[in-house]
Amino acid sequence: MNFKQLMNPIFIFWNLWRQRELIVQLTKRDIIGRYKGSCFGILWSFITPIFMLIVYTFVFSVVFKAKWGVGSDSKVEFAMVLFCGLNAYNIFSECINRAPGLILNNANFVKKVVFPLEILPIVVIGSALINGCIGFLVLMAGVVFFMGILNWTVLFLPLVLLPLLLLTLGLSWFLASLGVFLRDIGQVVTVLISALLFASPIFYPITAIPEELQKLFYLNPISYIVQDLRRIFIWGQMPDWDWLLAGITIGIFVTALGHAWFQKTRGGFADVL
Repeated sequence: MNFKQLMNPIFIFWNLWRQRELIVQLTKRDIIGRYKGSCFGILWSFITPIFMLIVYTFVFSVVFKAKWGVGSDSKVEFAMVLFCGLNAYNIFSECINRAPGLILNNANFVKKVVFPLEILPIVVIGSALINGCIGFLVLMAGVVFFMGILNWTVLFLPLVLLPLLLLTLGLSWFLASLGVFLRDIGQVVTVLISALLFASPIFYPITAIPEELQKLFYLNPISYIVQDLRRIFIWGQMPDWDWLLAGITIGIFVTALGHAWFQKTRGGFADVL
């Protein structure tokens, strides 16, 4: 299989589509395994975001009396805006943090010639996305209950998340492969992902950053995604169409590059493991 074919988005997504039944089965297993042995099981996917939303609302609306400064004057606006950004970040961080150990933790699949190792990052993304969507449902309920609004623009959620998912998939393929050959990469990724939380406008608006530094923050794709999510959920605004076009293009390129890297290096996995 030549490099051009490995970089072809049509070939990549068609190949993944052919494996959809296996991807669904493994995703279900991943979700069930996460809560195996717990009393509430899958209900924790609802309990955790509801609890965090209550905590954010209390801390920021009652203790700090904080407001984001735009949109609604509701006392809980800061909590809703913050939760919106954190939920998107959690989808990305969960996948990227798990990526370096994907092949190492599934070494039994490496020697199975017929097993498509490239679907492992898809399984992790599917699991994280399901939890993320539950979080967005909780957010929507919170916006309706606390702020008394329900914006039709939430229908753009799949489109707004698309650049994030494409970027996550490409990076996951790259890190899953790299994690086999460089075991320390997992520790490096953990540190970088923690830093990314504070380098993204999640706890603060982009306008709070000095104007001369804002361009640096806009180099971070998460900044655009977080702001678009707030537009469609909180303020009832349209997404940034220019960013969506650029973000999807960048995401497809990163996905193709990550896929090509993974497929070119997978031949050495068995020798290292």
